[in-house]
Amino acid sequence: DIYKTLALVGDKTGPIIGIVPITEHLSEKKLAKASANKKVSMIAQKDLQKTTGYVHGANNPVGIRQKHNFPIFIDQSALEKGSLIVSAGELGRSIRVNASELAAFVAAVFADIKE
Repeated sequence: DIYKTLALVGDKTGPIIGIVPITEHLSEKKLAKASANKKVSMIAQKDLQKTTGYVHGANNPVGIRQKHNFPIFIDQSALEKGSLIVSAGELGRSIRVNASELAAFVAAVFADIKE
């Protein structure tokens, strides 16, 4: 399944990354709870590139982890499926990865974060 990598900002943690199936909506309430924030909100599109280093639609969890130490949360559905497809860091380019290996590599946490 294809997953989208979303950049948000938490009131306590600052920037935070949520990865959910492309067909689903991220639950800001669930992500806030999972990440020990009171609230989280999407980063404005105009601020995205200066925050993550990527344009809208090209956020790559590996690249983000290498450049920044933002907390990363992956929806637990990816763990159940075993693998996921995420952006490879360029518009129109994606990569299929093992969910557990990706989580270990970027120090991500699996959580129920979709609506």
